[in-house]
Amino acid sequence: MGGKISMAAFFVVLAANVLQSTYGATYKVGGSTGWRVPTNIDFYEDWADDKVFVVGDALVFNFTTGKHNVAVVTEAAYEACNTTDTITIICDGPARITLNRTGNFYFICAVPGHCSGGQKLRVEVRNGNRHAAAPAPGPMPNSKPPSAATPSPTPHGTSSPPRPRATPRGTSSPPPPSATPPGTSSPPPPSAATPGTPSSTGRGTSSPPPEANSASLLVATLYPILYLSIALVLLC
Repeated sequence: MGGKISMAAFFVVLAANVLQSTYGATYKVGGSTGWRVPTNIDFYEDWADDKVFVVGDALVFNFTTGKHNVAVVTEAAYEACNTTDTITIICDGPARITLNRTGNFYFICAVPGHCSGGQKLRVEVRNGNRHAAAPAPGPMPNSKPPSAATPSPTPHGTSSPPRPRATPRGTSSPPPPSATPPGTSSPPPPSAATPGTPSSTGRGTSSPPPEANSASLLVATLYPILYLSIALVLLC
């Protein structure tokens, strides 16, 4: 039973490696420059910086056979450019190497003086999807304050209300209508008082008739004459 499980696990790992090898990306080391001694010692390090390598990818080293080679070395040999301590060396170009595990890979040219001149490459291999989804950006704050509402212009073709027409000279304008409530008649204007006609006074008070006023005036006039006559008689 245990042997069957081990065999099944082996085939699963093998199938995964085959699928990764089949659908892996292929990179031409150095691009159009290829694999040679660069003019910039950091050329191949800069070339690999912006790339993501995963298991199943392949590196192609383009070089002329007899002038260059590519050797797989340890980290210590890579740092010291030790061309005698190699793991694998390929002398025929172009060389194709599949990245079959995770971790760091170290490559140098074993021709004397080429590694120290910058013909060396280190890549980091990951196990996963190279196209990981980037986090969605959060909502941007609204820094712009709301603008004050401005009156909208009058649409084209819409006329403004007409102005009141001026009254021609010499023509009187019609009198404004009186503000009389509906259903209420305005009181008639008071009539002019005629001479000799007593005007009405307050309620309960009446003015004396004209005959009484004449008699009182006559009595007031005769009293002094009467008193004067009596005085003359007594003196005589």
